[in-house]
Amino acid sequence: MEETKFIWFNGKMQDWSETKVHFLTHSLHYGTAVFEGIRAYETEKGPAVFRLKEHMKRLEESAHIVGMKIPYTVEELCKATKEVIKKNGVKSCYIRPLVFYGYGKMGLATNGATIDVGIAIWPWGAYLGEEGKTKGIRAKVSSYTRPYINSTMIHAKVSGTYANSTLAKMEVINAGYEEAIMLDKDGFVAECSGENIFVIKDGEVITPPSSVCLKGITRDSVIKILADNGIKVLEKQLTRDELYSADGIFITGTAAEVTPIREVDNRTVGNGSPEKITKMVQQKYDEIIHGGEKKYISWLDFV
Repeated sequence: MEETKFIWFNGKMQDWSETKVHFLTHSLHYGTAVFEGIRAYETEKGPAVFRLKEHMKRLEESAHIVGMKIPYTVEELCKATKEVIKKNGVKSCYIRPLVFYGYGKMGLATNGATIDVGIAIWPWGAYLGEEGKTKGIRAKVSSYTRPYINSTMIHAKVSGTYANSTLAKMEVINAGYEEAIMLDKDGFVAECSGENIFVIKDGEVITPPSSVCLKGITRDSVIKILADNGIKVLEKQLTRDELYSADGIFITGTAAEVTPIREVDNRTVGNGSPEKITKMVQQKYDEIIHGGEKKYISWLDFV
């Protein structure tokens, strides 16, 4: 990780190296934190955060879902994000807001626990590698099931839920793949360890229903981009073998952006190269995040 100089923590700028939490921090032990992943990109007008307000609204919703009250408004969090980017003097970066129960109380109950809020930023390139973005990555269906309704709150980004994603990710990495595809409890495709998934077949684009996956902001952006280019996205259940017979597959997420999958479970997807819809979405998305598409300029929050 490439360190920056400052982290915004509980309303103040602190030195990166001095921002610490106690060993007995509640969320460290019980996974009760909520978080977001956001990116800022270099543009002609300076750094711009992609869909900042939507991310902070989802952070607020995640906290509300788990019964946590963030002591800052969405507007205050957006302002703090831009302040920490400006203070660190970066042109582009990954942004990690985290809200967690702090030191002072142990045990499963959270009533009376303090709530801490931080926003850190750092430079971060292609999450799955530059070659993965251009040529596609190798994926494997994980043996771990994606958490489902009533097993946890699946539409909240809760840190404890991501232990499941880490197990799935490491399982496939240790088997020689780059990403894990996770099935729901009924055996249908849900999402990847940290991304949403889209399948292309006979010119049709299909993605799993939002009821079984995180409602990704990049996912939502891509659906809008496709619609604006005359391509409707169908939300429906996908079987594992439909991945094998797809003409193309791509995944979306703040970290991964738009990344093609060229192989699933040792089976080549399509002809083994990103197909035309995937390449079109990648190109449009890249133009948008760097300020090159005026139609979507409202998605950028300039620092």
